[in-house]
Amino acid sequence: MTALNWQVVLPEIWLLLAACAVLLIDVFNEHPERRPTFWLTQVAIAVFALLQLQGYMAGTTAYGMQGMVVVDPMGRLLAFFAALSVMATLAYARPTLAARDMQKGEFYTLTLFVLLGISVMCSANNFLVVYLGLELMSLSLYALTALRRDHAISTEAAMKYFVLGALASGFLLYGLSMMYGATGSLEIPRVFDRIATGSINKEVLVFGVVFVVAGLAFKLGAAPFHMWVPDVYQGAPTAVTLLIGGAPKFAAFAITIRLLVEGMLGLAIDWQQMFIVLAVASLAIGNLAAIAQTNLKRMLAYSTISQMGFIVLGLSAGVVSGNTLSAGNAYSSSMFYLVAYVLTTLGTFGLIMFLSRQGFESEEINDFAGLAKRSPWLAGVMTVFMFSLAGVPPMVGFFAKLAVIQALVTTNVPLYIGLAVAAVMFSLIGAFYYLRVVKVMWFDEPTQTAPVWQTQGVTLLLAANGAAVFLFGPFSGGIMAMCRDAIVAALSS
Repeated sequence: MTALNWQVVLPEIWLLLAACAVLLIDVFNEHPERRPTFWLTQVAIAVFALLQLQGYMAGTTAYGMQGMVVVDPMGRLLAFFAALSVMATLAYARPTLAARDMQKGEFYTLTLFVLLGISVMCSANNFLVVYLGLELMSLSLYALTALRRDHAISTEAAMKYFVLGALASGFLLYGLSMMYGATGSLEIPRVFDRIATGSINKEVLVFGVVFVVAGLAFKLGAAPFHMWVPDVYQGAPTAVTLLIGGAPKFAAFAITIRLLVEGMLGLAIDWQQMFIVLAVASLAIGNLAAIAQTNLKRMLAYSTISQMGFIVLGLSAGVVSGNTLSAGNAYSSSMFYLVAYVLTTLGTFGLIMFLSRQGFESEEINDFAGLAKRSPWLAGVMTVFMFSLAGVPPMVGFFAKLAVIQALVTTNVPLYIGLAVAAVMFSLIGAFYYLRVVKVMWFDEPTQTAPVWQTQGVTLLLAANGAAVFLFGPFSGGIMAMCRDAIVAALSS
């Protein structure tokens, strides 16, 4: 249905006004810890999340801005999850930012613009809107990565991120321009209709799809377009690393579904083959390279690449033998995997920041040696996160991996069954470096004697995050149903 333009983009309007208000109010904020700015930002994001949740609960699909924007359950749900992720990121980051003189209004304003770009991508129904949201998010992340201007490693990471990000954006834009040239439209539903007619230049379309997939693979962090991930994860301030590794993944998933599924499903036989190659490469490179890492943030970066391999693997099984009967199951399993991954990543990097202190980053794996003797409950929470990433039951990560593997096996196609077996084997390899962290925490002698820096708010958030990772596994049916309903609504609109 068609709704009033301002109603369709109400959450985005609110977020834009809130970002401007935070920017102006912070000018007059003399509090050394920027407490009013922090709470104003959190309230703004909470209202945004409630608006998105309200739209998701309504269960309707509406179009606005002359069809350039679509609000449906999938976009609403992804934007809602992204908002929760950003709220948790800010809560984890606040003590660390204060200790490193990074508690600045620019951090909160740019974070709001990152979330705004994510929301725009989640509701994009036009190639131009996709690119607008992508650049708004990306440019804000580049600036956040370089926020510590006097820190050489952070500045180097920002430069690498910017250069490679610009290259990937160019790939995506070139691919979209070729799609426009072949179909004569920038509107995603109309592109779908033109492809379905079969009366257009197939070679130009496939060539365009190659560049689109390359751009999307960069944003997802999938191999072989993963070169930026380890350097940026390690070099960026940990608070920014968490921001990059969390909410933007929902936006990347959203535009992947919008462009490839809603717009180019008729070319699935072409882009699914590319996704299979991306998935296998991500699983292999991510898991094998992570084994050699001694820096925990860099290890988690390679872990992210392997985790993206699972997500891409699920996306590659939507169209089987020319029918879309398994599409809802495959895409919803990938979406559930993404939720589980972000939930675990929030806690992992949050705990790294929790153990940091003035002049000490706690980034090396050896920095966690003997943590169980210094703080048994922190070691227990980190163990839960590592087990979830490794796919050990009953953590949510196990059920997420099980959902993707089940989606592959139920296709009854030998290729996908083989891919499921390969995914399990690579997961067994990946378990080594996750369990190594657990071993270091529980069985090695402590290398740090300083007491653990206790912050009550972050302590409660870590406990809640760990409980969610532990409990959302056996009771994951509700979240899985939400993902399935959102995907089905997007496919049927």
